[in-house]
Amino acid sequence: MSTPHLLFKDIDEPGLDTLDVYVKRGGYDNLKKALTMPPEAVVEELKASGIRGRGGAGFQMGTKLSFLPKGTMDKYVVCNADESEPGTFKDRELMQKIPHLLIEGILIAGYAAQATKSFIFIRGEYDQQASILEAAVAEAKAAGYIGENILGSGHSQDMWVHRGAGAYICGEETGLLDSLEGRRGNPRLKPPFPANQGLYQGPTLINNVETLSTAPLIIGMGGAEYAKLGAENSTGTKLVSVSGNVKNPGNFEIELGMKSRDIIEGLAGGVPDGRQVKFWFPGGSSSPVLLPEDLDLTYDFDTMAKAGSMLGSGAIIVVDDSNKVVDVALKLAKFYKHESCGKCSPCREGTNWTVKMLQRIDAGVATPMDLDILASVQDQIMGNCLCVLGDAMAMPLSSMVKKFREEFEEHIELARARNPYGDEDAGQAEPPIEIAAA
Repeated sequence: MSTPHLLFKDIDEPGLDTLDVYVKRGGYDNLKKALTMPPEAVVEELKASGIRGRGGAGFQMGTKLSFLPKGTMDKYVVCNADESEPGTFKDRELMQKIPHLLIEGILIAGYAAQATKSFIFIRGEYDQQASILEAAVAEAKAAGYIGENILGSGHSQDMWVHRGAGAYICGEETGLLDSLEGRRGNPRLKPPFPANQGLYQGPTLINNVETLSTAPLIIGMGGAEYAKLGAENSTGTKLVSVSGNVKNPGNFEIELGMKSRDIIEGLAGGVPDGRQVKFWFPGGSSSPVLLPEDLDLTYDFDTMAKAGSMLGSGAIIVVDDSNKVVDVALKLAKFYKHESCGKCSPCREGTNWTVKMLQRIDAGVATPMDLDILASVQDQIMGNCLCVLGDAMAMPLSSMVKKFREEFEEHIELARARNPYGDEDAGQAEPPIEIAAA
């Protein structure tokens, strides 16, 4: 399947991060077009495109926009640039190489929502990208694209870049809002949803970098034309970050509905010679793993869901047969334990106990019954947390135990043989010295 390059068209053109080069390529023309349309017409174009959020949840952008109430109250647009999902690095490339596309998308979304204030909440570790965005915002303000009465349209909108402090939980939209307001980044109880009561208690549209960057392209080509790309219920193109055991890792723009095998073995070059795919995460580390026989599935929202996983953020992580499933599971669990905000018990205690149980398995002091307990803990986490961080660990962990139970059991037996003394802390310890009788 041939893939049209929309977001990544001429992405490596020198100077594309500057206003001059961006404008020469037709930059901000789609903003000018949108400003000549009624705000409701812009919303309808985005709805007609069928574009689903590219940050993980996959909710339709146009529908989300339509949820915002009408009226003269303060409304906000927040760009979620807190790209912290392991395996995901596509938004970083967009912000670094073509920041004005994102800014134009935020302005179009703000006009559609009749929002006057917008924020880009960027991951704290993205220092270079934040500086590039700040420079681009300053350029756009000086040129009259941001500020009062934009291009004489009567619409006013300001914009700020806000740097996070390195917390994964702030990628969750309500945790992001709390952090943006100056509080600790903890998820909020929903409802109310941000569309009705978000930033500073005002109606708020929250979308991620890729979603907002696509808005100018949709306005330019028309929603119906954009909807012709991709698959049913998964329209358009998608940026996919491919990492792990592949020869050619990186970001690729694909048309949704492409075969997963063509992404992994074609674009990413496949696994190193002499190795085989053992399993793969189709949507970042929080997605349930799939097996080699699933490589012929098409890469779109509905197909991944029917396969028992999810497209998520569009980050494919490939694990080949040189890796132990227990090692991958333990690394994953440690990450989510570290990043849990601790606000709700199922996540705070569940991630902690999951790490301890996997460490028991790795140390050789577990029994097959521990695998049943491990699976039970994941079941008690899923659906019982304030946000999806707990689920983000439980879903892939459950899939690993279910699909690789025999390997987990074999790992337990081999680890017990290495540690016959049953010492949980004896992973690298030497056995006691036996003193021969005189």
